[in-house]
Formats: sequence, structure tokens, C-alpha cells
Amino acid sequence: MQILRVVLLISAGIALAGCGADGEPIQPSMSANIGVGSSGTYGGVGVGLRRGGFGVFLGL
Repeated sequence: MQILRVVLLISAGIALAGCGADGEPIQPSMSANIGVGSSGTYGGVGVGLRRGGFGVFLGL
């Protein structure tokens, strides 16, 4: 439950920052993948922010 709160808080921050209210807009990004291999299936998600030449990406 605690992880869900953190993920929602980060998502809300990305959405707020992405609107450009603070000047230069921050470009949010999100990715999701699902794969199948010989050992089973796996999945992952990630969110990122980019502003100018600086970018941050968090993947789970």
C-alpha cells in the first residue's frame, strides 16, 4: 500500500510539472513492457522527466 502512495505522489508531481506552470515545460514520459521468455513472463513500468539537456528516469 505504501508503494502505491509513492507511485501516485510521483505521478501527480510529473503531471503538475509537465503543465509548464513553472516556466520551461518539463516533458514527462512513461513506458510499459511485457515479455515472454523461456523462464516465464515478466513486466515492467517506468516514468521519466526531461527538461532541456537533463533527464531522470525511474523504472520498476
